[in-house]
Amino acid sequence: MDSLQIVFRKKILFLSLFTLLTSFAFAQQKNKIEIGTIDSISSKVLNENRKIWIHLPKSALNASLAKQKYPVVYLLDAEGHFSSVVGIIEEMSEVNGNTNCPEMIVVGITNTNRNRDLTPTHSEVDPPFVPKSLSDQSGGGEKFVEFLEKELIPYIDGKYPTTPYKTLIGHSFGGLTALNILTNHTNLFNAYLAIDPSMWWDHQQFLAQTEKKLENKKLANVSLFMAAANTMDESTNVVKVRKDTTVFTRHIRSILDFNDFLNKNKKSGLNYQYQYYNDDNHGSVPLIATYDGLRFLFKFNQLKLSIPEQINFSKAVFTKIEKHFENVSKHLGYKVSVPENVVNAYGYQSLGKKDMELAGYLFRLNVANYPQSANVYDSLGDFYEANGDKKNAIVSYEKALTLDKNFSEARGKLEKLK
Repeated sequence: MDSLQIVFRKKILFLSLFTLLTSFAFAQQKNKIEIGTIDSISSKVLNENRKIWIHLPKSALNASLAKQKYPVVYLLDAEGHFSSVVGIIEEMSEVNGNTNCPEMIVVGITNTNRNRDLTPTHSEVDPPFVPKSLSDQSGGGEKFVEFLEKELIPYIDGKYPTTPYKTLIGHSFGGLTALNILTNHTNLFNAYLAIDPSMWWDHQQFLAQTEKKLENKKLANVSLFMAAANTMDESTNVVKVRKDTTVFTRHIRSILDFNDFLNKNKKSGLNYQYQYYNDDNHGSVPLIATYDGLRFLFKFNQLKLSIPEQINFSKAVFTKIEKHFENVSKHLGYKVSVPENVVNAYGYQSLGKKDMELAGYLFRLNVANYPQSANVYDSLGDFYEANGDKKNAIVSYEKALTLDKNFSEARGKLEKLK
């Protein structure tokens, strides 16, 4: 078997432009499609056991890849939104070479007493939206924040491969909670996505208090995307509704007022975007708002290469890629190396074009950046074998097997060389 045949056996060979940067494909070992696992934590703060739903990126589940670390998305009301948010993040970070957001861990927080946990203050009865039963339970939001800060986040950081960058997503009361945390516990998260938040809460007293607290607050390192749904009758619109005084339009009027405040208060330095969805109601808006929100919050992550740059890959193009991830590192607050699969993809493309100098540079770079990855040593072995360097190919394949004894592909290559 000649060297190019070896290259074409590699699992991440890219057959077309549109699969050039696609993440690794993984063989299905089961007859089920799983998007996460159920974990739990015993909370002393809340005096109860809390179930959490965990999604890890595919690269975190592949033993042959480096032990990477990932930003974390904390998702409220997981029962309703976990599957859609996971799907959106996978599509935006792993599929078809998309880099609209990083690969991320998703922590879905399920509810035990939603009315208690997701209301930041106690509200007196406020018909028709706050009956006595809700009023009696309300106001446990600060305890819930304490649970997040002192118990859940440290637990997640201790058990899963996390980086410090955290995003919070909440809808309705969850959006209210997100804005409460942004205001009163600003640095607990780096980015916030508040979807159709219940800013009318507590007779709009929460809105007034929030605006007062944020008036002189510095938010230069914080990002917020806020979405509003169309919760009005067909006879009105976002202009006419401002003159309305009925309780039924208080929800959207409160969001519009808060958006006005944020747009006027530019001195805070908040990285902010607002979007109104005329064709979506309160129940349908989370899906599209999550997609748009994540694109805004992580717009710095998108790697933009022209078609000629992708096809005619060169050292100059890779320098552009390296500069892009230097910029990503500045936004996330920690060093982000060019992803292993991206470097590997271009390494094999260079090898296929017999640009051995660039291919060697890329494969060695991957080894330097991801020294615990069996895959990078396997790829380096392919490079050496393609160059007729049997000795170093054997050393590389053996290193891959040292890191992952079940790496059958590397084992097969090694057996053929010995």
